[in-house]
Amino acid sequence: MAKIEKSPDQWREQLTPEQYRVTREKGTERPFTGDYQVREVQGIYHCVCCHAPLFENEHKFDAGCGWPSFDRPLGKHGVEEHQDASHGMVRTEVVCSHCDAHLGHVFPDGPPESTGLRYCINSVALEFHPDE
Repeated sequence: MAKIEKSPDQWREQLTPEQYRVTREKGTERPFTGDYQVREVQGIYHCVCCHAPLFENEHKFDAGCGWPSFDRPLGKHGVEEHQDASHGMVRTEVVCSHCDAHLGHVFPDGPPESTGLRYCINSVALEFHPDE
């Protein structure tokens, strides 16, 4: 599948300023300011930029970190992981594999009874589709 490519102006027309800053400029929303708290509603979280399905609500958990956290992506091909050496630390960045939107980071401190991973994702990078 070919990557979705748009000019910065096209992305700006589609996204809010905060969505653009986070997804296109690799920003981070402030902790505990976003949406998508853990709740008992079945659904899928999609990329706010290209609407690709990325994460399932059933794999979401409360990590107490201030951002939506998942123990795994929806499938093997929805996200890509890249080394991120910004801000004086080495982390693993998570991006949408369809449009390269910055989503957040993945850490090895997730629930040990499942994958042991914590996909720490900016809520402004997601849109929730209930009952999918």
